[in-house]
Amino acid sequence: MSGISTSAFVHWFRSAAPYIHGFRGRTFIVAFGGEVVEDGKFVELTHDLNLLASVGVKLVLVHGARPQIERELDLRGIEQRYAGAVRVTDEDALGCAKQASGRLRVEIEALLSMGLPNSPMAGSEIRVASGNFVVARPRGIVDGVDMLYTGEVRKIEADAIRRRLDDNELVLISPLGYSPTGEIFNLTLEDVAAECAVALQAEKLIVLTDESGVAGRNGKLMRELTVSDAQSLLESTDKADPFAVQHLPVAIKACRGGVKRVHLVDRKLDGSLLLELFTHEGVGSMISQDSLEMLRQATIEDVGGILQLIEPLEANGTLAKRSRELLEIEIDRFIVLEHDKLIVGCAALYPCFEENAGELACLAVHPLFQNAGSGEMLLQEVERRGRELKLNRLFVLTTAASHWFIEHGFESVSLSVLPAPKAAMYNYQRNSRVLQKTLS
Repeated sequence: MSGISTSAFVHWFRSAAPYIHGFRGRTFIVAFGGEVVEDGKFVELTHDLNLLASVGVKLVLVHGARPQIERELDLRGIEQRYAGAVRVTDEDALGCAKQASGRLRVEIEALLSMGLPNSPMAGSEIRVASGNFVVARPRGIVDGVDMLYTGEVRKIEADAIRRRLDDNELVLISPLGYSPTGEIFNLTLEDVAAECAVALQAEKLIVLTDESGVAGRNGKLMRELTVSDAQSLLESTDKADPFAVQHLPVAIKACRGGVKRVHLVDRKLDGSLLLELFTHEGVGSMISQDSLEMLRQATIEDVGGILQLIEPLEANGTLAKRSRELLEIEIDRFIVLEHDKLIVGCAALYPCFEENAGELACLAVHPLFQNAGSGEMLLQEVERRGRELKLNRLFVLTTAASHWFIEHGFESVSLSVLPAPKAAMYNYQRNSRVLQKTLS
């Protein structure tokens, strides 16, 4: 295999397996501007869409047509008018929008139909359905400007779309809507995509954008935001980031309408759709209604995930080895930190009631989540449970993390402070350092 080692490929494929299983039968809305086709990037995107379809994802594509409409207007010498970021669509502009959207839709359908040998689309049997799935109404007068044939979504014909999806068709939706009286309205990509996602109660709304995602106040990419985080970012930014202003309201609306995840992904990054969906860390910004992290009591179903987390630390001697059988017996001692259904941290508390003490054991955090407060969360929960059990001190035996524990209130002590049963089991070969913390 060129460019990637066999072991790296196997590791990636195994890590992607839960997503492949979880996505089957789910509905994804993929929204992209006309720039994706204009720049010639849609061919690569069709390959990734084909892969998603092949693993059982139900796909609805919502395309924009801004550059195509602008080119049509320029060719006809028609002045372009905007109210804020939204086009004012008069009769001439509507004609251009219809022509540009129609031509673009046919081009997209042709690209999705390619089944070229020796390509990722080889043997593809994607069937594309399009139609009048969007009922629209006029925007009317906004801030004193008559928007004319610029409209907004009134209703999505969700049942009609579901029938196409259940028939294994990919649904393609253009940024045009129709009124019950036969009028046609020019719509924004964002409005159509969000309303489709809500009407279909989609698992995901994925928006291909011109940037990597939402930047925080420190300028770094924010990989995860809750709706509350997104709202705060919009309200607290002194100089509103145009990218956040354009995309976060759409994400907030979709999540509040019942969509589980909204992803903002850089359209210019090759394979960004797959990297966002099939790797745990992703490459863009993901917005959800609630936090993806959950601290909870471990159950027997978590044993496999805990083992996967602690086995590398057992192999390098950081943790004492535990068998699956022992873990199953002692699972009620464990708590786990779950992130989007993946166990990323664990810890155990072993009380010694005779001496009002407790042992903190098996504290482990996935490498991707270290230095992000996960260890602190687990420690605080163990301390809380210790106080609940009326324990007055917590001790830990460690070979590699003594500095971290000292930074979090532990002190180095002698073996003599260990409860007698634990002291009798002390492994002098491991030569673990003993640290203790008072629980106030």
